[in-house]
Amino acid sequence: MSFGLACKTFFRILGNRSFAEAVRGIDKSTSAPEPEAVTAPAGVSGRNDAIQLLAVLQREARLVDFLKEDISSYPDAQVGAAVRDVHRESAAALERMFALKPLTGQEEGSDMSVDDTYDPARWKLSGKVGGQPPYRGTLRHPGWQATTTSLPAWKGSDASRDIVAPAELDVR
Repeated sequence: MSFGLACKTFFRILGNRSFAEAVRGIDKSTSAPEPEAVTAPAGVSGRNDAIQLLAVLQREARLVDFLKEDISSYPDAQVGAAVRDVHRESAAALERMFALKPLTGQEEGSDMSVDDTYDPARWKLSGKVGGQPPYRGTLRHPGWQATTTSLPAWKGSDASRDIVAPAELDVR
């Protein structure tokens, strides 16, 4: 799919309500039915959970299309406009499936310390790390924690479990 065409279509959808409705109708008529969302333990879906997540991000935000497109020839303004949609839709999908929240309640730049019971999975230490805890420093990133995991259940065949997105054919 041409990145330029996608951008032009996006802006036409924004400015023309009837065109937007027509595109919405095309999208609904050509899309595979969305899988039913369920909360599933890891490994139970019959499909690798990473593939399932990637498929959701592609279906809802066209993330794979965007990342695989060579954008070096497009002007920054055109790339920026396309990024807004990908960003919004990806964020919504992540929020729905994982309900992400910051790992710490502190703002970036806050002065903090960790004691000798700190968990390396919760804290990435950088800078002048030496000696024994407690360590004191500046919070550079608050981290993220999933408060839920709700990937859609996979209902496809074994032969198609590694397909992130189906090929799309516009039949004449």
